[in-house]
Amino acid sequence: MDLLDESPGHFRNFKKDDFEADWIKVSECKFGQVYQVKLKLLRMKCALKSFDTALCSNNIYRRIIDEASIIAQVKFKYTLPICGLCREATAIVMEYMSNGSLNNLLASHTVMWPKKFQMIHETSMGMNYLHSMKPPLLHLNLKTSNILLDDHLHVKISDFGLIHWEEGMSKQLFMQHLTARGNISYIPPETFPQCPDPPGTTFDVYSFGIVIWEILTQRKPYTGCSVTTVILQVSHGKRPSMEMIPEKKPIECDQLISIMTQCWDQNHTKRPQFSETVRITEALSEILWIPGPITMSNSDNGAKSDYPWLVSPIHKIALPEMPDLPPAEDNILSLLSKKDFGSFRKTVKREDIHTQFSGEKSLLHYTVASKDAGSVKHVLGLGAEVNCTTATGYTPLIIAVVHRLHDIISLLLDHGADANQGDEDQWTALHFAAQSGDDRTVRILLDKGAVADTPENAGWMPLHLACQNGHERVVRLLLSRLSEEAVGEREAKGRTPLHLASAYGLLDIAKLLLSQGADPSATDCSLSTALHLAAQEGHNRVVRQLLKSGGNIDGADSRGYTPLHLAAQKGHTGICRQLLSNGANPEPRNLQGWSPMHLAAQRGHKATVVQLESLGACVNARGQNGWTPLHLACHQGEQDVVAELLAAKADPNMSEESEGWTPLHVACASASASFPSVLHLISHHADVNAVNSGNATPLHLAAQHGNVTVVNALLLNGAVKTLLDSSGSTALNVAQRCEKSEIVQLLQK
Repeated sequence: MDLLDESPGHFRNFKKDDFEADWIKVSECKFGQVYQVKLKLLRMKCALKSFDTALCSNNIYRRIIDEASIIAQVKFKYTLPICGLCREATAIVMEYMSNGSLNNLLASHTVMWPKKFQMIHETSMGMNYLHSMKPPLLHLNLKTSNILLDDHLHVKISDFGLIHWEEGMSKQLFMQHLTARGNISYIPPETFPQCPDPPGTTFDVYSFGIVIWEILTQRKPYTGCSVTTVILQVSHGKRPSMEMIPEKKPIECDQLISIMTQCWDQNHTKRPQFSETVRITEALSEILWIPGPITMSNSDNGAKSDYPWLVSPIHKIALPEMPDLPPAEDNILSLLSKKDFGSFRKTVKREDIHTQFSGEKSLLHYTVASKDAGSVKHVLGLGAEVNCTTATGYTPLIIAVVHRLHDIISLLLDHGADANQGDEDQWTALHFAAQSGDDRTVRILLDKGAVADTPENAGWMPLHLACQNGHERVVRLLLSRLSEEAVGEREAKGRTPLHLASAYGLLDIAKLLLSQGADPSATDCSLSTALHLAAQEGHNRVVRQLLKSGGNIDGADSRGYTPLHLAAQKGHTGICRQLLSNGANPEPRNLQGWSPMHLAAQRGHKATVVQLESLGACVNARGQNGWTPLHLACHQGEQDVVAELLAAKADPNMSEESEGWTPLHVACASASASFPSVLHLISHHADVNAVNSGNATPLHLAAQHGNVTVVNALLLNGAVKTLLDSSGSTALNVAQRCEKSEIVQLLQK
């Protein structure tokens, strides 16, 4: 049971053998790699960050071990804790974040405004927690690639504590540490001069300002600039361009922009503390609060719950931007840039129409992007090719649709623009309009011959995008032009529009799709139905509707998970009750042999455990290696679940199959809050002298792990000190060998 070993600072020391052999590399940096690994016993994914000690001149890994007691204290909703070490791999072990980094998300997805506000607030919350520690824990490495995202795209700040300012360190060496990690855009101006002052909390505040800009614009700052150029510009007060913040934004965004500019103020004394930004971002986030589903509690009262994603999982369009040109009066692009449209129309000549600019953009592309319908009409009148494309396949029509320029859209279509011409990813104008919820443009395009069920390269139809983003009016328009078969079309991962509406808790759209013939039992490539997704995300009302419409209540996905498994794993108690009340099997098993009760117990969902037991689930069910829900709850230190299981007649003396461990063995070896669990087990007549396959008793394990209170409790309840394990050792011998001096003294009495 090496999995249960502890190391300094209450970190577990994982062995390589604790993980399955197939380590998947998910990222690589100058100082090491990050792998996705899976624990053999619990089948749980973890992230393993391995350090190349030859490249880490300041030995980051050694410092993490030395400061484990400090890092172990950082357990907060919006920070990613280091849960253990793997000394054999010179690595740290962390929770696996399924949605990767914010940096990657911003580059590949279009994030809706409510989600942007939420991410900024959650980042502020995480940083405020780090700075509230005594002394403040400085991050000094805050950037979008170190902000990770969980299943619901909630923020987890990572990599804090890896960069340190040490007494006597030169600014030059400190700068080398920062720039080696590609942090130049996030470094405040006061760091560049060779002054001896160490960085303080305002360093992180400046970095946060840049992060806000990235979230608002979904761009990278100082693109194409060298390190030297960035240093010079920042030192002289230049910051990323405000013009890149989208024009169509909520009015509350102005307050966020104000916070952002305060955070990156040239004078570090004028920057706000995170304790201030948290209050403001909280208020703004609540104004644009994402209207989530209702999760039913025991009393059936609605409660606000997490709302997933709110992003569209496809590329963003790169719109034409005016190139840097000399401000000559006769330069036609300069005239467009200055919005001097009268002079532009007088100056532009027929031969200019066919000029090709960078990225294969034409004059018509730039004229459409200028948003002046008169100039567009004039350029078209001079013979511009209405269906010309950029290097990435964008037509003038697509650019007009993205900008919501309804007059120009109609103008282009009247001049022969092809409503069905796609870009390099086969996204048509209708895809972009559906994604943004522009029902007026959707109607115009459909009336001009746009095909409603055209798939792009990944199989997404405009209907998929409208359903995922909650645009009901667009959904209705598209359904009016689609056949019943098209309503059930799948994209590349096999998801139908109903899958997406259900995953996002969009009840009215789900009802609409079902009324148009959508199949509630259709499966995607992982064999998940819409009911699986709604149950997993906690969308009670959608679950009810899918069951009413004939959804497969006991269908298993490719991992053997039923909707009940997923609801129990996430602690959606009301959904568990609803599924069981509608006849769901209370004892399904996934491919690893775990029941819903196992998953609820392992995740610490007390109310769900109670609900499952009351509706027929077995508290003594055996899963992988014969582990019961009680074993899992003890292993995770979930003392309240341990108490509930025992009250429901869970057997405290059932031993698992591989090594004969009882729940008491597991609790005595667990690093997590084991003492209350031990007391619960003893009070329910757990055998304090039970032996496992190695003849070790709970006392042997408690002595090995140095848990004085547990050892004392075992002795007071009849634990025999003289019993020998298979190596011939008593508990005292184990404590002496492990150098647990307090335990040695206790056992020698």
